[in-house]
Order: sequence, then C-alpha cells, then structure tokens
Amino acid sequence: MSSCNNDCSSCGSNCASRREPQDLTFKLHEKSKVKKVIGIVSGKGGVGKSMTTSLMAVGTRRAGFNVGVLDADITGPSIPKGFGLTGQLYGTPEQLIVPARTKTGIQAVSINLLLDSETTPVIWRGPVLGNVIKQFWSETLWQDVDYMFVDMPPGTGDVPLTVFQSLPLDGIIIVASPQELVGMIVAKAVNMAKMMNVPILGLVENMSYLQCPDCGKKISVFGESHIDEIGAQYQLPVLAKLPIDPKLAEACDSGKLEDLEEIYVDRIVALVSALR
Repeated sequence: MSSCNNDCSSCGSNCASRREPQDLTFKLHEKSKVKKVIGIVSGKGGVGKSMTTSLMAVGTRRAGFNVGVLDADITGPSIPKGFGLTGQLYGTPEQLIVPARTKTGIQAVSINLLLDSETTPVIWRGPVLGNVIKQFWSETLWQDVDYMFVDMPPGTGDVPLTVFQSLPLDGIIIVASPQELVGMIVAKAVNMAKMMNVPILGLVENMSYLQCPDCGKKISVFGESHIDEIGAQYQLPVLAKLPIDPKLAEACDSGKLEDLEEIYVDRIVALVSALR
C-alpha cells in the first residue's frame, strides 16, 4: 500500500503489505550441541576483548564445563595466539568444520586457522564476513558445548550486527578501558544490545591498574576508573577489573594462557555458570 508506514501493529490482518517478523537466526547443525552463548563486545578496538574472552574460556573450563570459542573478529583474529593453536582446521565427510582443541580441551574456530599464514590479511566485504560467521556456527561440529564464548569485532558494523541478529545470544559482556572516553563507548554497546533485545550480563574493565611489584600499590596508568559510575548509570554490575599484568601478556604471546595460575575472572565464571 502506498500509505504503508511499515508499522504492522497498526493495520489489519488482511493488509497485503503486512509482513511477519523474519527469523534471521542461523540454525545449529543437527550433529552439534551448544547450550549457552555469550558474546564479548566493545564499542572500540584495543580494549582487551580477546584477552577477556580467552580468560573466561580458561576459567569456565577449569570449573568443569565444556567450552567453545567462536572467533568472530574475522579481520583481526587473535584467539589462536593466546592458546598456541597453529595449523589448519579440517572437515568431516559431511563437510563440517572440526574445531581445534586447546591443551585443556577448549574447542575453537578462527579464520587464522583456515588461512595459509596467520599474517595473511582478510580483505573481505560485509556479506562475505557474515557468511563466515554462519559457517563457524552452522557448519561446524561443536561437540557438547556447555558455554560458547563469541569474541566479537569492535563497534556496531556488519559483523557485530550479524552476530546479534543471527546467533542465539543468552547475553553479552561489555569490555572497556579506564579512559574518560569509555562512557560514550559503553553507551554505544549498551544501546545496540537494547535495540537487539539481548541481555547485558555486566561490564569488564581491562587495563584497570598496574600493581607495583615492590610495594603493592595500584597505579592508575590510564587515569582514574569511571567504570563503577557507568555501571551504576546503566544499572549493570562491574564483573571484573583486569590489571596490566606482564604475566598475562607473556602467557598470551607464548600461547600459554591455560598455564596461568591467576585468571582474574572468577566472578564472571560464577555468573556464567549460574546461567545453566
């Protein structure tokens, strides 16, 4: 109808222009099993989203759960590095991708495990990136995963939108840093989640402080934290404040995150475990 305002709630059931809401969710393969899906997001890059994702996966695995990590940051993948995963993924006779396994049994897929070299740039447009996300979810043999963590690219572009619309997210965790700018960045992520009707489980502040190895004093390298104020503003819990820790960087660079004694995300693991 020429007068249609696209608001189907205002027209009758016999309206020719009436459209039923489209289900954009990617279907999991019948041979796969994933119980809960948690997205890790940020409004900007460089705040430690992949590190947070990896630590959550390690902590949840230590708690006795089967864990999967879907690296949805297609143009900036970094999940394999922290776990020391190399080589290429292979497929089943049914043409399903078989996830890589870390030393403790975490299942993981990442574009870096499909490229000839981890330094090969991914120069693809939005529709192609979205199709890769579909393959990682629908065409991968996820074996009895209790918790799937999705490391999402920063911002609110094509790939984050694809994940929000097409994966059955049970909730997201927003990662931020201490700078004053964080208020605006968190607001973008919060507003996107609300528009997509996805629950927000809480906030994580990365690079929150540096602890002096001599006196133990916590030094605010990037300025005073505002995360508690922002959490209160949006009525969201602050789940963790991750420090600048050389041990974390060293473990990530050497692919030995699973060997760390201190994980820093115990509260998040407890929250995620409660979602069962």
